[in-house]
Amino acid sequence: MGLWDLMMDVPGIDSDRVSAWLASKLPDLELPIEFSALTGGRSNLSCKCVDQRGAAYVLRRPPLGNALESAHDMVREHRIISAVGKETVPVPQTYGVCEDVSITGAPFYVMRFVDGVVLMEVEQSEKLSLVDRAGVSQHLVKVLTDLHATDIDTIGLGDLARKEGYVARQLKRWTRQWEATKTHEIPEMEEAIRLLHERMPEQIGSSIVHGDYRLGNMIVADGKIQAVLDWELCTLGDPLADLGYLLNTWVEPGEHLSDIHILGVGGFWTRDQVCDAYAQVTGKDLTHINYYRGFSSWRMAAIDQGVYKRYAEEATGDVEEMDLEEKKETVLRRATTALEQLTNQR
Repeated sequence: MGLWDLMMDVPGIDSDRVSAWLASKLPDLELPIEFSALTGGRSNLSCKCVDQRGAAYVLRRPPLGNALESAHDMVREHRIISAVGKETVPVPQTYGVCEDVSITGAPFYVMRFVDGVVLMEVEQSEKLSLVDRAGVSQHLVKVLTDLHATDIDTIGLGDLARKEGYVARQLKRWTRQWEATKTHEIPEMEEAIRLLHERMPEQIGSSIVHGDYRLGNMIVADGKIQAVLDWELCTLGDPLADLGYLLNTWVEPGEHLSDIHILGVGGFWTRDQVCDAYAQVTGKDLTHINYYRGFSSWRMAAIDQGVYKRYAEEATGDVEEMDLEEKKETVLRRATTALEQLTNQR
């Protein structure tokens, strides 16, 4: 059996060249390496790499096919995780980034494999004890407050993006997206845009904004967050945007979709508990938190509308995978939710 015979073919991974690159960065690595896909499709591809000692690593690269380079910048994501890892925020340790596309067709970086589970299914949440569900909730808020308290200049991310005017910049960007992809009139979207401009709170301070901070992007074990993943949307700006987004992903028992949501099993904190804990640590006034929830819902509606238009025009080539009417209804539901959130205080 040859040196490379144990390798498994994983789309987007050139086993021979990646193995040689890993061996040059990890002196204790024992070849051959076994590769297995962790994620794929249209999102960034993550591949588990296990050497003959049983040491496990994760290689992360852009999705296969045509993708916007700016949306899947591995060098930038590696920089962010490496910097954030200097503080108390739990992220996987990084081991290097490769910008040479001749290795496996795209830039990639390698980080430590973290044991635990990413809560994606109700059955996984049900296996957590009530104590662990409360512990995960508490630690999730602590990690977020630690992230927002991180000195961005000290860790070398002060030039990552503009620090001020976050919501205004986002509104400008996603309004263009909405107008460019609009296929039919949705009055709720237009009214939400008007209220988002009219009621925009003053940004108090700036911090790292993860951009997709939710339990589905975290590895949990022993009642704690072991690692925060998926930093591709990370930027600098208004920390309350992260909290607003998190609250929109936080489903309580008895609510819409709670029977199929990872938090619907009960035992996790309520939204009010999340807000109270965040406010207690940060001292922030959350009077306008529903504005940030409304902004998040409206932004997701704009994103979904873009997806709907692409599929409706058969631009993706696999329309059969998309229920167009359901996606169309999702856009309206998110727009309606945004409007409700913008017209109600916490």
